[in-house]
Amino acid sequence: MPHRAVPQLICPAGSLPALKAAVDHGADAVYIGYRDDTNARNFAGLNFDQKAMVAGIRYAQSRQRKVLMAINTFAQPGRAAAWQRAVDGAADLGVDAVILADIGLLDYASRRHPTLRLHLSVQGSATSYEAVNFAHREFGVQRAVLPRVLTLAQVETVIRNTPVEIEVFGFGSLCVMNEGRCWLSSYATGESPNTVGACSPAKYVKWEKSPGAMSTRLNGILIDRFGDDEAAGYPTLCKGRFEVGGETYYALEEPASLNVLEVLPEIAAIGVAAIKVEGRQRSPTYVAQVTRSLRAALDALASDAQHFQVKAAWQAELARVSEGSQVTLGAYNRPWR
Repeated sequence: MPHRAVPQLICPAGSLPALKAAVDHGADAVYIGYRDDTNARNFAGLNFDQKAMVAGIRYAQSRQRKVLMAINTFAQPGRAAAWQRAVDGAADLGVDAVILADIGLLDYASRRHPTLRLHLSVQGSATSYEAVNFAHREFGVQRAVLPRVLTLAQVETVIRNTPVEIEVFGFGSLCVMNEGRCWLSSYATGESPNTVGACSPAKYVKWEKSPGAMSTRLNGILIDRFGDDEAAGYPTLCKGRFEVGGETYYALEEPASLNVLEVLPEIAAIGVAAIKVEGRQRSPTYVAQVTRSLRAALDALASDAQHFQVKAAWQAELARVSEGSQVTLGAYNRPWR
């Protein structure tokens, strides 16, 4: 790959095949997690045991790619030692950085492993440069992942006022909250995605087929009802259709994927250090397709920024793996701002 002054491409790996797909198709780094509730993508059948972690880290680092360990949920009362052991384990494995949200865990990691590179997770919900600079000053955080609620102008303000590298999301599912502060799934199930590691945990999901329709429920709450001609999406509470004032519609957020191809030049110009792809719960095929398209776009931007144009083939490939087959620029481009 050519030398480039463009953001790094950070890709998800919910399994060893997904990790290899990301590395093989051009990711600069992958992020992974343990198979437990220290991980905000703690879904059954996903993530890494010790053997797979060792193999994945070796595979990536032998190809000069970095591995970031996400320990990005909040330690629970009486169980803080489990999260501390996760940090110790990541350091022992030789990962390139640990992604943390919990302030107590950031303090532990910075004192116990002073040479371990720390990234502030999006779950830490730092939406201002004051918050980012606090994490840098107190814990030595070197990169912060911003929540998906800021405009590009707001992202630029953060970058101009902090020495910390800034990472933003570039593709994948959106979150309507300042991540780390979501109450919706917790309200419906009693299990918060910020503590148990899953939004709309699968054990609470129910699919009900009836003539001409498919209903989806989360802990008994009707989230959506799809006709036979509609794709039935996963019942995430914030992306359901609800009756409000006699009208049924997506009251909080439509099921659409963030896609920043159109604004890649602006993202690079304001000094974003890294672009993150959401989707550790997604398949290796998803990872390969998204990584391949974004790698091609970033390399094109690096080689000739002045004449950068989004290719139809990139958009078509990303559209095939977009949520609800729809894409959006999300908060990066709000006409009302």
